[in-house]
Amino acid sequence: MKEIQTQARTLMKGFCRVCPVCDGRACAGEVPGMGGLGTASAFQDNVRALGELQLNMRCLHDVIEPRLGVSILGFDLSMPVLAAPIGGVSFNMGGGMPEEEYIAAKLSACVAAGTVGCTGDGVPDFIHESAFAAIKAVEGRAIPFIKPWEDKELFTKLDKALSAGASVVGMDVDAAGLITLRKMGRPVTPKPAARLAEVIRQTPARFVVKGVMTVDEAKICVDAGAAGIVVSNHGGRVLDGTPGTARVLREIAAAVRGQLCVLVDGGVRSGLDVLRMLALGADAVLIGRPFSVAVLGGGKDGTVQYLEQLRQELTQCMVLTGTAAVDKVDPEILRL
Repeated sequence: MKEIQTQARTLMKGFCRVCPVCDGRACAGEVPGMGGLGTASAFQDNVRALGELQLNMRCLHDVIEPRLGVSILGFDLSMPVLAAPIGGVSFNMGGGMPEEEYIAAKLSACVAAGTVGCTGDGVPDFIHESAFAAIKAVEGRAIPFIKPWEDKELFTKLDKALSAGASVVGMDVDAAGLITLRKMGRPVTPKPAARLAEVIRQTPARFVVKGVMTVDEAKICVDAGAAGIVVSNHGGRVLDGTPGTARVLREIAAAVRGQLCVLVDGGVRSGLDVLRMLALGADAVLIGRPFSVAVLGGGKDGTVQYLEQLRQELTQCMVLTGTAAVDKVDPEILRL
């Protein structure tokens, strides 16, 4: 992994420093780029909020080989980790790899490791075109996220996603007001509850809403017919001053878990962080920036290696907390 990070640091120079701890301090305000918006307090609090959660270590039990597999949104996963939808290699990551090569490596690595990658959307068109081509290549084992565009562009892209073989699609409503799109003359906007419900009704696939940070909006997604939500502040890239996702996940999960799939991203850097999020009520987690580093630094093989590292870390943490299965994580493993 050190070699992968060294290569990524070279290719991403000026866009990401590939810090030993990816916490948003060195890249504050670097949007476009891999940083957080403004002071980057939202990005930084994603990492800080997770780091504040301590685990109760337990070693007097019979958990030796914990079960990491989980079924969500129609996918059987080898572990509860998905690659988050990050694209735009040319303007966010330094352009050290073509967009189509980047997204193909990410998705194929996830499939090889028994999990699922998500794809992003944006401007220029090659971002989503590369994504749909990669989804088709992995026979639909991926989740494309479409920005909250106006209807014509939104439904055109949803149709393309379905044609590529996707059985699950998403909308990252947390991209509303995204500065990179505004600079390109293609602004995206929030979706009223009634319109969200109409979009979901017209989409013949499981639908996931990304960018939920409050209980009331989680309940709106339930009422709208969403199959899942992603508790997310868009990596701290759209609104400065928002809390870390780990601070709001517990109450959101308590309100809607069992009614839809609860996913979360934001500051997850290790298998330990994955277990922390599961203990707060998530069904699975999405990881963003570290996947981009793994892909740029090592392609498909490097990304598979990163996923294996996560698997080993998660297994160790489950053994040392007496956690037998990822779908039955006891919240009391957290010392609150």
